[in-house]
Amino acid sequence: MSDAEVLFQITTDHLDTGLRGYPVGYCRTSKVDPYKGVSYVGYPITELARKEPIDIVHLMFFRELPTDEQRASLEADLRARRGIPADVLNTLSGLNRDGHPMAWLGTGLQLLGLSTRTGDWMEDALNLVARTPELVAAIFRVHSGLGAPIAPSSDKGLIEDFVHMLGIPGADEDKLAALLKVFYVLHVDHGGGNLSTFTGKAVASGHADIFTCMSAAMGALSGPLHGGANQACLEQLREVGTTDVDEVEAYVRNRLANKDKVFGFGHGVLRAEDPRATIQYELGKELCPDDEIFQTALAMRAAAVKVLSENPKISNPHPNVDAVSGSLLQAGGLSDANYYTNLFGLARITGIAAQIVDERVHARGGKGVPIYRPKYIAKDQAPRG
Repeated sequence: MSDAEVLFQITTDHLDTGLRGYPVGYCRTSKVDPYKGVSYVGYPITELARKEPIDIVHLMFFRELPTDEQRASLEADLRARRGIPADVLNTLSGLNRDGHPMAWLGTGLQLLGLSTRTGDWMEDALNLVARTPELVAAIFRVHSGLGAPIAPSSDKGLIEDFVHMLGIPGADEDKLAALLKVFYVLHVDHGGGNLSTFTGKAVASGHADIFTCMSAAMGALSGPLHGGANQACLEQLREVGTTDVDEVEAYVRNRLANKDKVFGFGHGVLRAEDPRATIQYELGKELCPDDEIFQTALAMRAAAVKVLSENPKISNPHPNVDAVSGSLLQAGGLSDANYYTNLFGLARITGIAAQIVDERVHARGGKGVPIYRPKYIAKDQAPRG
């Protein structure tokens, strides 16, 4: 019996559980298997991780990997869409630099909408994919005090151009681009029910423009239980301060004794090591095998799984995608973890945009998914004592 054929009998025990596990619609871009991890349009992530990001953009929107001709056409199309209006960049320069970069991203997306929205779901989605790298890079430069935004190039690929626009002093741009290309592909999509994607689609169901929808989605992504976990993971690795597995084990046990969360381990759906984490561990062994923080991440992989496996209530003690990504980004020259969730958002915007287009333009024979309106049960509303 398929998921779509299963009937759910909802009881009071199911209320206030975050809708976990309840089917509400279809997702045609990706699927998350508890043991195999995420797949995009039927392709396991292990087969896609080293492909060019432009291929994954094509896969998300057109449900197939591109031919050489299709790839060249999409690259040319996205390149022609690049360029953020000066008023957007000028407004960014006036924002409070004490604010988190994710708040800047949400604001920047709204500003983009005010200046560039067309009202056509597909056009606006592709404009977002093309222009978000410039927006995220501009936020990085202005917020961090590096200097003025760098204009996009006329001949670089999506991520290579992003690295160029970051303009990080002393960074190995080839290594950073290699890391970020894989990072981008791994983070593009993760089923339809993750918090940021669901939020974006819910806002879109009220026919708000896609820029407003994506700003809301990035707000959902910003929290430490979702996209912010990659920042928390790196801060945790720095706190560990050792590559010795026994010492790391003692650190993990101490966190659990203090009822602190061990970031980077466990997952709401997965029941094995996240293949995206496995891919990143192997990438780290190739590109930064001697980096101390990466070595700490490897030690955490061994120690945390051992300790968490001792608790029968923990259904998945294994690393997830956030466990190691921060250590790789730092090794590549992006040392400030405050910007890591923006990088997650840069990738995830592609998947969310593709799902929004699907729900608004193609679902239900072109009628689109109705406005989201879940039912809440009225409960005792007496004043609290």
